[in-house]
Parts: sequence; structure tokens; C-alpha cells
Amino acid sequence: MFSAFFISRTRFAMVISLVIIIAGLIAIKVLPVAQFPDIVPPQVSVQAFYPGANAEILAETVAAPIEAEVNGVDDMLYMNSTSDNSGRYRLDVTFAVGTDPDIAAVNVQNRVALALPTLPAEVSQQGVSVRKQSTSMLLTINLLSPKGTFDRLFLSNYMEINIRDSLARLPGVGDASQFGPLDYAMRIWLDPQVMTSLAINEAEVVDAIRRQNLQAATGRLGAPPDNEARAFTYTLQAKGRLTEPEEFENILIRANPDGSVVRLVDIARIELGAQTYDADTWVDGVSTSMLGIYLSPGANALETADRVYATLEQLAERFPDDLEYDIYYDTTDFVRISMRNVVITMLQALGLVILVTYAFLGDWRSTLVPVLAIPGSIIGTFAVLLAAGLSINSVSMFAIILAIGIVVDDAIVVVENVQRLIDEEKLSAQEAARRAMEQVTGPIVATTLVLYAVFVPTAFLPGITGQLYLQFAVTISVAVTLSSLIALTLSPALCGLLLRPSRQARGPLRWFSVFLDWTRDGYARLVAALGRVSFIAVLIIAASAAGAGWLFNQVPTGFIPDEDTGFFFIDVSLPDASSIARTGAVLAQVQQALAAEEEIDHVMTVAGFSLLAGVRSSGGMAIAILKHWDDRPGPQSTSAAVLARVQPRLLAIPQATVFAFAAPPIQGLGTAGGIEMELLDLAGRPPDELAQALQGFITHTNEDPRIRRAFSTFSAQTPQLFLDIDRDKAEALGVRLSDLFVTLQTNLGSLYVNDFNLFGRTFRVFLQADGRFRMTPEDLNQLHVRNSRGQMVPIQSLVTVEPILGPESTRRFNLFRAASVNVTPVGSTGEGIAALREIEQASLPPGFGIDWSGTTFQEVQAGGEAALVLSLALLLVYLFLVAQYESWTVPLSVILSVVIAAVGGLAATWLAGLDNNVYTQIGLVMLIGLASKNAILIVEFAKQLREEGRSIQQAAADAARIRFRAVLMTAMSFVLGMVPLVLATGAGAASQVSLGVVVLGGMIAATVVGIIIIPPLYVFIQSLRERVKGG
Repeated sequence: MFSAFFISRTRFAMVISLVIIIAGLIAIKVLPVAQFPDIVPPQVSVQAFYPGANAEILAETVAAPIEAEVNGVDDMLYMNSTSDNSGRYRLDVTFAVGTDPDIAAVNVQNRVALALPTLPAEVSQQGVSVRKQSTSMLLTINLLSPKGTFDRLFLSNYMEINIRDSLARLPGVGDASQFGPLDYAMRIWLDPQVMTSLAINEAEVVDAIRRQNLQAATGRLGAPPDNEARAFTYTLQAKGRLTEPEEFENILIRANPDGSVVRLVDIARIELGAQTYDADTWVDGVSTSMLGIYLSPGANALETADRVYATLEQLAERFPDDLEYDIYYDTTDFVRISMRNVVITMLQALGLVILVTYAFLGDWRSTLVPVLAIPGSIIGTFAVLLAAGLSINSVSMFAIILAIGIVVDDAIVVVENVQRLIDEEKLSAQEAARRAMEQVTGPIVATTLVLYAVFVPTAFLPGITGQLYLQFAVTISVAVTLSSLIALTLSPALCGLLLRPSRQARGPLRWFSVFLDWTRDGYARLVAALGRVSFIAVLIIAASAAGAGWLFNQVPTGFIPDEDTGFFFIDVSLPDASSIARTGAVLAQVQQALAAEEEIDHVMTVAGFSLLAGVRSSGGMAIAILKHWDDRPGPQSTSAAVLARVQPRLLAIPQATVFAFAAPPIQGLGTAGGIEMELLDLAGRPPDELAQALQGFITHTNEDPRIRRAFSTFSAQTPQLFLDIDRDKAEALGVRLSDLFVTLQTNLGSLYVNDFNLFGRTFRVFLQADGRFRMTPEDLNQLHVRNSRGQMVPIQSLVTVEPILGPESTRRFNLFRAASVNVTPVGSTGEGIAALREIEQASLPPGFGIDWSGTTFQEVQAGGEAALVLSLALLLVYLFLVAQYESWTVPLSVILSVVIAAVGGLAATWLAGLDNNVYTQIGLVMLIGLASKNAILIVEFAKQLREEGRSIQQAAADAARIRFRAVLMTAMSFVLGMVPLVLATGAGAASQVSLGVVVLGGMIAATVVGIIIIPPLYVFIQSLRERVKGG
């Protein structure tokens, strides 16, 4: 026998356990730590810039050709793009979980290359970037000048030149980018009136700058060949690119026949400014430069954050006076505190398990055996996680907490059986250990294989849920494997070394033992009585199955529970076409309203950028950073409670629509909590028709009692001006349309000319009319275009200005024009999705539809997997037991008893008001294994006693009585081990409660009802089996 070797060689068994523990301790030091495993779908971002173009032109000339080529790229899930009136275009392509992001980027790059020849020359000149996108923002760094010595232009460029590159190189950093960067640019502010008087057009200025601001190689003197007579070789240098505004001022535009010259300074004002002025940022009302650090896929979040902090400390030593940095938004704070809470929960569960074990065994020697089995099984699991390329995260730690109960179970089965044989048959400890292992080796191996049958198949499910199941399945399976190994090696060896005949317990332990014996005798009588009317067990199982089915439909569905992450977002939307300055003024009111809340520590605001709508002058965002979780205890201080309190105050701000929303449950997957929906125009209608359909849809949605709030930032009512060009007149006057458009783009948009060098970097040169010449429609009167005869023709004579309405930005989703909608349901997200589907059918006009993005897309995709997982787990457990017992009927008593645990778990979830999310489903799968394990311990013994010749009823009753103490002990240790999960508070509590409630409810039902039903159920099935075979 396998265990006999270790019973006689105790030190050998100890060495095996110590080696496992040492390997686990080493792994803990190097394993990456994160909130979730690497489950965020990879993204590839395509970006382009078309100076002066509006959203509609971008959508038609840039978005359409690029997306037509990218559509259908390998492993693509969906793509969405935004084109805005500032000329920026961005396409995000989301790929299936597990796709290599580098390969995805190459595939997208190849598709984009096919579209490049069809793009406008201005777009191609500035380049179309394709890069893998790091979607999980780790933290933000704020650079400030407390005394106001430096303006934001300086702060932004100091961040870019001296900080960003150093941080972007760090291991684990996927990307580092600023919110609203003000990259240096040589801004040439033209004076159209002077240019008209001198008959100089924009093309002439561009040509002059390009001719006189260029970099060229000037060669060498005395270079080989034919330089044998030369003693030296000289490298030639000449002034190429210009660097200072004064040098650009001296650029010669025109030399007149009379000897006079026109220089750039004569027709323009030149300054070192910013490439764009479309955004502004503050922290607590103070101007700042804000840098976002994004985590690369699979990196250790905590180690990466520590590297960023350490590097910033070094860089800060070189800061000039009155320059400081600070980090207010740091997602690793949540990871650290949630992992700390999980570890505390684990230690509490461990303590309760040890307490239960001691109470049942009543002897420190007996208690020591399962206690010593825990470290090898639990700590050793981390070594295998490292070898498998997994991480320490909330899912794997939950699996560790649940594994504690299972690990103790195996050791308890061994020690309880050895102690029983020592007391009842008066055997020596070593002999009792040998005899006991002959009896329990089979059940231990069987229950281990049953747990394999439950969990291993779930690891092969696709998508995000499959990755979550994989982490859980691997962790549980490894812990169970090590537990079985230790139960067959170290536990019997320790039993043979430590156990002695039981002594009479004293005090509370004696009272508990007497109560336990009394309970066991009552249980045995009840089981024997039910054995005589075993059909009652079948009726109870049938009723439980019906109840489980009803509850499965009643419990609302969800995906990942919302957590108190320590921050929430605010979207600010002003009337269409509002300026950046006006948006900034409203954000100041938002900051003051948030700062008045005691739980809010800091407020970061950005004007000109919205998380929900992208870049737009009338949009803004804020991030409310809450105080540390330890400083705001109680349910009234959670992020959800604070958000609910501040929302009415934000809605009361009259100048804008201000909408607060939670962060997405999985960082990097989507932009907001709740439901992320896309309203699609499937027929290619104008934007105003999409806006009308959207308005009606949102109205119906907000009237639905299942929806708390639906919100969209899309609008097609932004005031715009349409230039109606008289093309015939332009041709008659000798004005080429291309010259007309260049004049308009240069003066009113921004024309990229070429580059210049400064501080070791390359920056851009831009032409644009000075501010006073591009403020109102009347300023068009001051613009002229030169015709083919050299005459300056006023643009006013060629165009008619008409006011129109249009979108500030255009969104496309999978090639269709779309409007993004954020929906907060009253109940679970599953109920909200169902409600939106009903509203779609009832209220949307023909040619419109809805689709999903972000977390909601993954939830919908995983919609049918819960029932599949549970059904597959039950089927595989049954098939395994059929193979073990060589019977199609005997395993039914094990499988059918699982229904009791299922109805208990679902009932607890329903009564607690929770939803059927991923953690609930993991708990239900866990219950299949645990309930099967309890049933196997009883059915296995009943089967053995039946084969020894006892009657069916007697075998069932005796097996129940013999195994009562072990089954109750393992069940109670597991139940009490779940209590800390159910009572968890603070960071990460929602996930712990979701998992703890379903497992606790299921195990209580399996313990209180299940162990009573299993023996009569065995009697019914075995009697029926023998009657059929005998017949």
C-alpha cells in the first residue's frame, strides 16, 4: 500500500512537505500580483490627424477607407472609431482574449497600409499611427507649480521631455501619455490683411519656410577615394533647420525688383507655442500636467507601480525650484488593500477551521495533523501557479480560501478514521494508520478525481469567463492534488507518530462531545426511519430540483460585481459648440461641489476631453479620488454611496449636464460601469436622424422601471457654418478650388509645414491666422485668395455662409454610424440588458439597432455559459462515478443529492439580493464538488457494508452513523471558513460576498438536509437496482 511506506518513514513524508512549502514560498516572492488575471481583450489603436477637417469630412475621407480595410482582421471582436471637429481620428480594434497583441498590431498595420493611398495628402504627410493599445491605466502623475512660476505649456513639455520617456521605458509600462498635451510647436500667426496688401498667398509662405527651414547633409572635404595626398578629412556643417522664433522671423518671403524684401516677421507673429490648444487640466483647481501610465499585458501591477514611484523620486532630484509631482489616482491602492483584505479573510477562515477541527476532535494531537497538512497544500499551490504562468489575483486567492476547507477535509477523514480504529479496535497508532488508509484511500482518491471532473473542464471555456474559471480551476485542482498527496503521505505518518487512545474530554469540549454523540444517535435513528420510507427522499429531491430551476430563473444575472474602487468618474457636457474656457469654468463648479464631500480627497478635471465622447471643446471629465478605505468605514462612505449623494448636486449645475458614473468592474475593459450600449444606424442616414432615434430611445429607456438612468453625449445639434462655394464664379475668376481650400485650412484650421529641433527633440511648424482674424463669420471678409493672374480675390465673393447644425464628433461601430449610450440598471446588468432588448423591439424605428461594447459585450457573449458549465460538471462527475462503481445507478444517489446544495446556494443568493455573476457560478460549480464529496463518503461506506452482506437499509444506516462525525466536521469547517467571506467589507468585498453567500448557503443545505437525504436515497436506488437485476 502506498501510504504504508510513509507511515514507517515519517521523516521522508516531512521532507516532501517541506520541499513543497519551500518551492511555494519562493514562488510567492516572484509571482505577479493583480486584481484580475490577464483577461482584458487586446486592443490596437489607429490614429490620424487632418488639420482643419470637421467630423463628417474625417468620417468620409479617413474613417471609411481605413475601417473598410481593417474590418474582419483575424480574431477581431469589434471596432469603434471617433472623428471629431478638431481633425482627430481614432479607431480602436478589440480582439479576442488570448490574441497576441503584437501579431494583432501587425495585422492591422497591414490592413491600414492598403488604405493609405486613398487618404488625403495632409493625413498621409503627418502619418497614420498603428500601435497596440494598453487599456488598463495604472496611475496618473500630476506635475504642478505651487507658486505659479511655470505655466501649463512649460509643465506639459517638461513632463514630455524629462519624465515621460524615462517612465515609458520601465518594465511593465505599456504606454505613457498625457491628457491634453501641449507639445511645443513653432506657431506662425499670419496677418491676412498685410498678406493681401502685399499680394502674398499662403502657398508662397509655405514654400518659403520649406525652402529655408530644412535639414541637409553637406558632405566632407578630402574624403576617399583619390585622397592619398590629403592629410586631413573635414566634415562640413551648415545651419539647416531653424530653432528660435527670431530665426523664423528672418525667413525671406519675397525679394522685390526695387531691392526691398518681405520677411516672415512682416506678415506674421511668431512664437514658441503649443501644437494644439484643445484641452486643459487641473487638480483640486490648480493647473497641472497629467500623465497616464498604462500597464502592459501580463505585467505585475504592484511591481510596475513601485518602479514608477522609485524612478520619479530620482527624477525629482533634478526638478527646478517650484516644480513638484504627486500621484493621486493609483489603481494599485485598490489592488493592495483588496489583496490585504483577502489575506485577512484567509487567515480568519484558517483560524475558524482549526477551531472547528479542535472542537470535533477534542485533542491537540489529532488537531495537529490537519493543521500541519494545510501549509504544504496551500503554499505549494503557488509554485504550480508560477510554473503555469498565472498570477496572484482575487480569483486565485478566493480559490485558496475555498481550498483551505477541502485541504482540511482530506486530513480530517484520515485522522478521524485512525482515531476511531485506535479507540474501537485498540490498535497501535501505526497499525491503526495502516488499517485506516486501506479504508479511506479509495474515497480520498475518488473525491479528488471528482473535483477534477468538476473543475478541469471549466478551464477550457472561451473568453473572459473561461480565463476566470481557468485561474480558479487550476488553483483548486493543484491544491486538491497536493492535499491528496499529503493526506496519503504526511497525514498517516503524523497519525502513526502523534495519535494516542482518546481520553475523556473535560469542560466545554466534553459537553460538545456529549452533544455530538447525542446528535449522531438522533441522526442515525432518523436515517433508519427514512430508510424504511425511502421514496420520501426522492420526493424531496424532486421538489429541490424544481426549486433550483425556479430560483435559477428568478436570480438576476450579472457579470462582475461592482467594487468600491476608491474613485469614480464624472462626465460634463455643455451646450454644443461651447468653448474650452466655458467648459473649464463649469469644471471649476464641479470641483467645488465634489470637494465639499468629506469622503472625497482630491478632484482631477480635464476640459476638452470626455471619457464617453472623446475630444470635444464642450466636453469635460473629472475623477473624484476618495480617501483611503480605512478612513471611511461604513456603508454610507462607499464610492457608490458617495456617488449617489453627489449626483443631485451635480445635476443642479445649470450650465451643463453633469453625470457621475462608476469605473468599469474590470480596469481596461470599457470606460464606465453599468451597461455600455451602441445605438447603430444600419441604413446610413444623416446624423440628425440618428439623433432623433437616440432621443426617443433614451426617453423610453428612462421611463422603464428597470432602468435607473440612461445617458448619451451624442448630439447632431452643434451649431456650425456651411460654406456654399460658387464654383462657376471661382473658375471664371481664375481661382482654383485647391488654392481656396488651402487658404481656408491655413487661416482657420492649422497647416503643418515642416519640423524644427529643440531640446534634442523634433517639433512641428504650423501656420494659422492670428486670433483676431478667425473669431466670427465676418472675419471671412478679411481673407483673400490669389488667382491665376496674380490678383487677390476676396473669399467673401466666392462663398455664402449658411448656419447649419451637425455633430461635434462622429462615432462608428463596426462600420455603422453609432451613438454610445451608458445605462445604469436598477437591478443587475442582466436585467438591464433584457430590458434594453425589449425597448429596442418596441420603440426603435426600422433601420436602427443596438449592440454592445466593453464589459457588456463580454457579458452577453458569456450569457449561456453558466448553465453549460453546471451541466457539464454534473455530467462528468456522474460519468466518473459510473466508471468507479461499475454501475449506472449507484452514482445517482451522489448526483441527485447535489440538487440540495444547489437550491441552498441559489436561495441564499436570492435572499441576499445578489445576482448570478461569475463568482456565483464558480461557487455553484464548487458546490457540485463539495456536495458530491460528502455524498461519496457515505455512499462509499454503504456500498462496502452492503458488499459485506448487510441489508441495504442497515448498510445505509451504519454508513451514515460511522461517517457522521467526519462528514459533519468537514462540512462545519468549510461552512465556518465561508463566514469571513460573507461578512467582508471594504475594498474587494463585493466579490467575496458573492462567492461566500452561495457557497455558505449551499453547504448549510448540503449539511443540514443533504446528509439526511443521502442514506434513504441510496436505499431507494440500490433497492430499485437490485430489484431490476433480480427480476
